[in-house]
Amino acid sequence: MLSLPMMLLLMIFNMPHNLDNVRLPAWLSLFYVSLFSMLIGFIFWYRGLAQGGIASVGQLQLLQPFFGLALAAWLLNEPVSMVMIICTIGVIACVAGSKKFAKS
Repeated sequence: MLSLPMMLLLMIFNMPHNLDNVRLPAWLSLFYVSLFSMLIGFIFWYRGLAQGGIASVGQLQLLQPFFGLALAAWLLNEPVSMVMIICTIGVIACVAGSKKFAKS
């Protein structure tokens, strides 16, 4: 809510005059992200939260950097630095610690 006035100003001054330059792959990408990643993905996410409990399943989302890093390295051949691996291990350690202390 605090950034809304600034975002409206940026939108007004950066608004394209027409959408003729937007190609079909860009529209298809927007459709894919809107439908699959957001709508259908959230259906499964909320079902998983309901079945497993918000406190325990919600912590699994913190492992997303690990899976994203692994998939980027495997599928896209992205370079993985030691700093990235150390940060990912730190996130995993925090998730494991929070799950351990949440049960006691």
